[in-house]
Amino acid sequence: MKIRFTAAEEAFRAECAAWLGEQISGPFADIRGIVSQTFRAEQRMEWERALGRARWSVIGWPEKYGGRDASLAEQVIFAEEYARSGAPGRVGHLGTELAGPTILHFGNDLQRERFLLPIARGEEFWCQGYSEPNAGSDLSNVRTRARLEQGPNGPEWVIEGQKIWTSLAQFADWCFVVCRTEEGSKGPAGISYLLVPMKQKGVTVKPIRQMTGDAEFNETFFDGARTRAEYCVGKPGEGWKVAMGTLAFERGVSTLAQQMTFRNELELLIGAARANGAAKDPLIRQRIAEAWVGLRIMRYSALRMLSRATSGSLGAEALTYKLHWATWRKKLGELAMDVVGAPGELCTGEGYELADLPYLYLFSRADTIYGGTNQIQRNIIAERALGLPKEPRGDR
Repeated sequence: MKIRFTAAEEAFRAECAAWLGEQISGPFADIRGIVSQTFRAEQRMEWERALGRARWSVIGWPEKYGGRDASLAEQVIFAEEYARSGAPGRVGHLGTELAGPTILHFGNDLQRERFLLPIARGEEFWCQGYSEPNAGSDLSNVRTRARLEQGPNGPEWVIEGQKIWTSLAQFADWCFVVCRTEEGSKGPAGISYLLVPMKQKGVTVKPIRQMTGDAEFNETFFDGARTRAEYCVGKPGEGWKVAMGTLAFERGVSTLAQQMTFRNELELLIGAARANGAAKDPLIRQRIAEAWVGLRIMRYSALRMLSRATSGSLGAEALTYKLHWATWRKKLGELAMDVVGAPGELCTGEGYELADLPYLYLFSRADTIYGGTNQIQRNIIAERALGLPKEPRGDR
């Protein structure tokens, strides 16, 4: 499947490719190709600000909120050129790809005016307060609670509870928190979607060291943390719809940039196989071919999702997408280790430093867990996409 672009769109491609190339080979050359989520975080936050100043950060947003009113085709072009340039993974992505689009679609004017420009400019960073120790893939089992109280400047939500796997919380200024605001509620009912400042008394962040050596994930504790009453997105008690909308935005144009990253990983693997002779093994060649085919299928699935695009709702295509890419990349990581062999078991440099392919292997072990395990994803596909009877569930 080939996307055809107009002459104007190809001119746009040249413009964004030129800017990205100039920046990534110039002032931001030190962060080119970085995979780790926390390495050189300060430089990457400055990169977010540079994107914002040039209005490349959120090109699909309205101009008044720091975007370019870019068309879907232009967003696809920029996503692909961003990945092709070797620009680093974005530490602002939870704001630009999740919090911002959610506020744009479900928020009110006060929330849009307060939050969107700081996200677009790289002035404020976000994390996601979804998962809990007893509510991972089963998000509707959240126990974190919030109650309204009168504060010194008006009514405020007071939050008590714990979140886990909070990516990049140690760098975040704000968190979008899914919590219970109706006493005695169960399941999706009685949940609200709150925007909570992280830099306050009552918020404690504890990084979790991963087997990659990185500490992207965190435990986050809310012990009387507060946020203004008007920072509830949507109506109180109706946050489940908003939370599901956030997950729908996660399956947007950024999926194509993700696939460009996957393609870069596959090409790196192929280069290693040619260099060390592993490519002469017919079984390795077959697995590489299967990986290439799987990546093409992934692209077709993403284009199908985008062709039915979305304003905060998940179609059947989106329900299958996470299961597909997570399973594919986990297998790619296993193939990477079979290609590099025993040298891949050694750290490089000083301390706990991994080469790119061993890092891919270790990190991809989590792909089929975070964002909803493969088992839960299959249940979602069965129940929501295929209309099969729901799995029996006991009382909560």
